Amino acid sequence: MALLILLAGLVLAVLILSAIPRIPWNALRGAAALFALIVLIASALFSSVRYVGESEVGIVIKNIGAKDLPPGRIIATNGEKGPQAAILGPGWHPWIWPIIFDVEKIPVTSIEEGEIGLVTANDGLPLPEGVTYAEEWPGDLVKSMVNEPEYFLTEGNGYKGPQTTVLTPGKWRINTRLFSIEKAPATNIEPAMVGVIKSNVGSAEDDETVKLVEKGQRGIWRSAYGPSKLYMNTKAYEITMISTQKKIVRYTSAGGTEETEIKVRTSDGFTFPVDVRVEYHIKPESAPLVVAEVRDDGDGLQDVLNSVVRAVFRNNAENVKALDYVQQRSIQESQSLEMIARDMEQIGVTVTGVRIGDVGDEESLGALLKTQTDREIAIQEEMTFKQQQLALEQKKEVSRTEQEAEEERRLATATYEIQIAEAEKERRIIEANAEAEAIQIKADAQAAAYQKIAEQIGKGNAALVELLTIVGESGINITPRVMVTGSGSGSSGTGSTDAQTTALIGTMLDSMVQDVADE
Repeated sequence: MALLILLAGLVLAVLILSAIPRIPWNALRGAAALFALIVLIASALFSSVRYVGESEVGIVIKNIGAKDLPPGRIIATNGEKGPQAAILGPGWHPWIWPIIFDVEKIPVTSIEEGEIGLVTANDGLPLPEGVTYAEEWPGDLVKSMVNEPEYFLTEGNGYKGPQTTVLTPGKWRINTRLFSIEKAPATNIEPAMVGVIKSNVGSAEDDETVKLVEKGQRGIWRSAYGPSKLYMNTKAYEITMISTQKKIVRYTSAGGTEETEIKVRTSDGFTFPVDVRVEYHIKPESAPLVVAEVRDDGDGLQDVLNSVVRAVFRNNAENVKALDYVQQRSIQESQSLEMIARDMEQIGVTVTGVRIGDVGDEESLGALLKTQTDREIAIQEEMTFKQQQLALEQKKEVSRTEQEAEEERRLATATYEIQIAEAEKERRIIEANAEAEAIQIKADAQAAAYQKIAEQIGKGNAALVELLTIVGESGINITPRVMVTGSGSGSSGTGSTDAQTTALIGTMLDSMVQDVADE
């Protein structure tokens, strides 16, 4: 475009100048010549102005100059011919004359989220011997090094070749003649993972036996990165992902993705399979040691774990008999856990559990287990018999205790009844004594009364009166006996009275006999 403006101005000026001879007035000829000069100057000035858009970068190439680039350099920093280090930003830029300068307009370099830009410098100081990547630029100088190429090539002392520094997401105005940019994914460390860094840049540790180094040194860094997004040069830094989740390795005959079962041989010559489950995890702070020892948590780690687990179980089994091994499963678990954990800790792996599943099978331990089963059955039967005997003894003891309790209850009852009987006896004696005293008093009173009556009417009459009183109180029918008795001789006096008395007594006896019969 600038060249076209210049050519257009030049052509227009030539046309104006060529028309001057045909102008009849001198004043107009002078004005035409002046206008042609103005057109030529204006076209030259306008052609030197270059515009760079908002999303563009202008790269200036100098075609004509007194100085050439030094050998080995491709970017000019001091006005030499060739691509210039300085770039043109958005806007208008004057004094960039056509033919002398060319301007390449390129889009700004855009690094999207989740990406990084790997930078390679096409010019700069040569890398030191043995160094593959230029040292990382300080954080506050990254923009200066990238956006100001002349600073990179002069004061910044930038090195030619692959750079450790990467471009993070954003817009970058880059001189693509100086820097080549390769886009790559950023490193995303997921939850339950850590990233272990092996640096290919930095100072090397003098002691080659050192497995882990500090951050910034060449080698495996002692500290790992937790879940995050890393904007690191994955060519300068090898990032190994290590899982910190708990894992379980099963050694079983099931096959598939499981490890094969472990076969052990005991001290008494039995060989049999053992199903084993080993639980382990890698702590974040131990992940670098795992990388240093076995490279990652994949096949290399599994090979070491398998070797340790099988060796520990086989060695432990050599010291016990088969039956003891079966019966002492918990002891075998704890011993194996301690030994496996100690060995795996040396490579950064934490073993948290060892579990033993099935021990042996019908082919290897069938006969032994049957013998043991029969023995256990016999022991159980013996224990059952003893329990039954103990139950019978307890039942007998309970029965005896109940009988003693019943006897004690009966004794207590008998004692109480005796006490009641004694009390009843005393009551009856008291009642009998009272009745006897009452009868005695009554008899004495009657005897006294009878004595007084006898004194008045005579003893025979008095007895007759007493009998008649009794007859009246008892309701005795005396008519027949009296009548019979009265049918005798008609003598009177004592004999007559005795006869009457006798008759009354007989009648009373008959009445008492009849009462007893009725009862």
